[in-house]
Amino acid sequence: MRFMVMIKANRDTEAGVMPSEDVLAAMGQYNEELVNAGVMLGGEGLHPSIHGARVHFSEGRTSVVDGPFVETRELIAGYWIFQTGSLQETIDWVKCCPASAIGSSEVEIRQIFEPDDFGAEFTPELREQEDRLRAQITQ
Repeated sequence: MRFMVMIKANRDTEAGVMPSEDVLAAMGQYNEELVNAGVMLGGEGLHPSIHGARVHFSEGRTSVVDGPFVETRELIAGYWIFQTGSLQETIDWVKCCPASAIGSSEVEIRQIFEPDDFGAEFTPELREQEDRLRAQITQ
């Protein structure tokens, strides 16, 4: 099972406050543990929303709203992609994250859909296309 583990933004991350050397070292050690355990598939920190945009879709039209965005509780400061055997195992790994790296924030965990989750609607042709695109991405 794959999970997206999202670190929610807070005032510091939205203000562009960069982590200290100690925090970066603690995160590096934690990420190394995750990789060595075969749990971490990827992950990155994100720039503040002032450097981002939102694209809204409504009735066939699109509109763009530039950041920053007001509601920091709705924003993501960074993410990991974990591969574990269960939600509980993912929670256990997240609980090992250095508190200094998260600060006053929260982490949201969401399972990523796998091809079998889509049922019969995910036809052999669509599966073939998905496999081809995934192979292209990893090249």
